[in-house]
Amino acid sequence: MKASVVFKRRESHDNTVNVLFKVLHNKIRSEGTCIITGWSKDCVLRGRETEESPALSERFPVSLGEQKQRQLEYVHINARDTDRTAFLMEQYWLSLLCWGTFLVSSVVMDRSGVDGMHPLNNPIRLPQLCKFCDVEASDCSGTGTCESNCTITSICVHPDEICVAIWRTSDDNNTIETLCHKPYEPLYGIMLENYNNTKCEMKKRMSNRGPIHICSCNAEECNDMLMFTLPIGPDPTNNQVVLVILVSLLPLLVLAVLVIASFYWYRMYRRRKLDEWETKKPSKRKGPKGPLDCSDACAIMMDDDGSDSSSTHANNLNHNTEPLPIELDLQVGKGRFAEVYKAKLRQSPSEQFETVAVKIFPYEEYASWKNEKDIFSDIDLKHENILHFLTAEERKVEKQYWLITAYHPRGNLQEYLTRHLISWEDLRLLGSSLARGVAHLHSDHTPCGRPKVPIVHRDLKSSNILVKNDLTCCLCDFGLGLRLDNSLSVDDLANSGQVGTARYMAPEVLESRINLENIESFKQTDVYSMALVLWEITSRCNAIGEVKDYEPPFGSKVREHPCVESMKDNVLRDRGRPELPSSWMKHQGVAAVCTTINECWDHDPEARLTAQCVAERFSEMDDDLDKLSTCSSSEEKIPEDCSVSVSDDK
Repeated sequence: MKASVVFKRRESHDNTVNVLFKVLHNKIRSEGTCIITGWSKDCVLRGRETEESPALSERFPVSLGEQKQRQLEYVHINARDTDRTAFLMEQYWLSLLCWGTFLVSSVVMDRSGVDGMHPLNNPIRLPQLCKFCDVEASDCSGTGTCESNCTITSICVHPDEICVAIWRTSDDNNTIETLCHKPYEPLYGIMLENYNNTKCEMKKRMSNRGPIHICSCNAEECNDMLMFTLPIGPDPTNNQVVLVILVSLLPLLVLAVLVIASFYWYRMYRRRKLDEWETKKPSKRKGPKGPLDCSDACAIMMDDDGSDSSSTHANNLNHNTEPLPIELDLQVGKGRFAEVYKAKLRQSPSEQFETVAVKIFPYEEYASWKNEKDIFSDIDLKHENILHFLTAEERKVEKQYWLITAYHPRGNLQEYLTRHLISWEDLRLLGSSLARGVAHLHSDHTPCGRPKVPIVHRDLKSSNILVKNDLTCCLCDFGLGLRLDNSLSVDDLANSGQVGTARYMAPEVLESRINLENIESFKQTDVYSMALVLWEITSRCNAIGEVKDYEPPFGSKVREHPCVESMKDNVLRDRGRPELPSSWMKHQGVAAVCTTINECWDHDPEARLTAQCVAERFSEMDDDLDKLSTCSSSEEKIPEDCSVSVSDDK
């Protein structure tokens, strides 16, 4: 019951009001104050009645120092003052609403952060107080609850840092490390979990320094007490429950075994049919010791004899605390997103080093670096005609992202064709290796039959193709690459955008009309670009007679760096393509290449050859290589009467 309690005092001593308030405070649970209204010398106390004083009807003796005891008489409870009661009720509910809104807002901010911001990044948050000791020996056995025994309490540097404790054991030597750390940054190669707890609950994790027990919490000195979860033994009373579960799962287990057996049988059947096909039509691609079969292809997939690199680093992000000992040498290339350097990778403290290529991305090009790293990290991408990837690094000090790959001193194909004329044999090597690389990229299985995710390059051009020491090609620069995963929706494919270099864009890319319902449409755009690169290679072959200086596709018809609208006029409106002179048709091998080029840059995407078909056509030319080599040299035109039978079958 809310009330206004009015007391009148019989004495005018100034301390009467204070003493009266102290006496009433023991009888009434009140957060109000005693107010003297004007000079009426009345004391008004707002509060609520309690069981100790249900009616406030008793008298209170008040002692005033050495003065005699006096009495204060309760006069009345002003419960009829409706205006004052309504006002107090309104203030009460308004305060309750404000506090409730504040508490709900605090909970929401703690859980999700403000404006999508991480909750620990709240600018008004004060730095946490944590135990902070280096690795110290401990008698903690890793069970139950242990104290860190750290005597140093430190204020964390950053407001978003939390408390962390790490327990390790090695050869019966146990250690505990306590520190502050940002939860969104890795610690020993792992990300922190459940860091909003107020207790430090230890969890076993695998770090880059071996197995550890780690906990993270967000309360004052919460990492001083380490709580280990004790292993729970089997409950013998649950045997019947386990039996019921096993019986229920038995049909599912049988079904799973049947599915696995069916899949295994299908794989064996498919492999047997593939072997039969290889027997009927053996591969004509020659290696150093003759034709290669599927097993040979699997073996050389992991090799890269045409490079100066023999590193065995894993195809993944370098999780070591220290970056690799790499010394940059000179810049060998520059693109839209990154710069490429020749570099030395130290193999040991001695003077031995390995020559590698380092592609350096600035911090703002993280998305391009991550996309290329993710594509390179796919183990199934390994192929002799794909650039050999070593590792990736995040260089925080330099604020850069690095990709470390094999180094090829001959440079990219565009630079090589600008400086060199090529023979018919060189044309065949460059063209066939290019087609094999694109075919492997597009394939849904490896040469050994293992399933893989098809990938499209989307920026295939001569400057994104490297020439190896054995004069074969390898594809590089997958910053715009796209993995054609079955999980991609039409919206995902539509959001991939119009990407690539305008000069090499297929007609359907120029006018943004790719068939998003069929992932093969993306492969067909790569085939169109590959046809333009094959034209560049053929234009520098001295087997066709007089050879002009190197020109990119469409040459002087467009500017050096044409825009999309300019290419639309040439490719869409005029249906233009680079010229195939009649003199090229006098050499039957080159004529076969020209026929293949024509079928690859067809205006209709579905009429184009596949990259695998192009690779097979080049392999069929191997039988005639010796005959063509005797009829031509690097300086003379091939005689017109030198004929060769070349199949144009698809």
